[in-house]
Amino acid sequence: MDTDTVMVLTQKIQITLMNKKLKKQVKMKSNYKLPKVIAEIGCNHKGEMEIAKELLKVAAYSGVEVAKFQKRNNKELLTEEQYNAPHPNPINSYGDTYGAHRVFLEFDVNQHKELKEYAESLGLIYSTSVWDTTSAKEIASINPELIKVPSACNNHFEMLKVLRDEYMGQVHISFGMTTKDEEEKIVALFEETNQAKRLVLYSCTSGYPVPFQDICILEIVRIKEKFENRVHSIGFSGHHLGIAVDIAAYALGATWVERHFTLDRTWKGTDHSASLEPAGLRKLARDLKATHKAITYKQTDILAIEQVQRDKLKYRKH
Repeated sequence: MDTDTVMVLTQKIQITLMNKKLKKQVKMKSNYKLPKVIAEIGCNHKGEMEIAKELLKVAAYSGVEVAKFQKRNNKELLTEEQYNAPHPNPINSYGDTYGAHRVFLEFDVNQHKELKEYAESLGLIYSTSVWDTTSAKEIASINPELIKVPSACNNHFEMLKVLRDEYMGQVHISFGMTTKDEEEKIVALFEETNQAKRLVLYSCTSGYPVPFQDICILEIVRIKEKFENRVHSIGFSGHHLGIAVDIAAYALGATWVERHFTLDRTWKGTDHSASLEPAGLRKLARDLKATHKAITYKQTDILAIEQVQRDKLKYRKH
């Protein structure tokens, strides 16, 4: 056997061994799930059912998986003083008092049922953030696939017990403005009855909008390391500008990405300025799906797309 033949055979053996090693690594480490985007409509519908449905239509067209609203029982949630106080930012108010403002923006449980049915007709998963025990029970009664607990009331343990004991879907919980001890207590509450595997925990900074230096997306890594084996999965709820950070959040391990969504960022209301408009939401869904395709290992040293270029461009000693 001549020297050239031996060299070719040796190279083929080395490539085969390396490919086997790579394939083994792929099976071990290529574990990224398809990302899911939640378009948080919240109260950006301005209290109008027609706008709420238009937001659902645009969300469906954008390619997201979930559209989410909010549900509050304002008499239960607010003290009398809070209810009768003026809105802290009157330019954003839809009523003479903060309570009247909140009531104006509120849909009742039957309207939420209508929104759920409409969302599902568009191929969307309907969800709602609940802020109090009554709202938790009302939304649980229409049995959505998932219910969200916002950062502001993730320490409302009476409400959390309702979601643990009287509802069987996924419970998504944001960890904005939450201490590490509080995080542990929240998860432990669900572990008491072996229900923690229904939890999705979100890294979140509670601000509207949040400057980049305060997003702190490495919190995703911390939350994942501490809770990944105890809960269903990890998410990221962002209130920042743009969509670049969301791609990084997914790469760091956040399977769920939640962003506020509006038809017009100049509309009256606190959340609009920290929301994506339709074009931004569409690009976010597109880019996350593209990133999912890209996060993998080479199945062979030389991919088919590379072989053409290798044959044409690879250096050969003359």
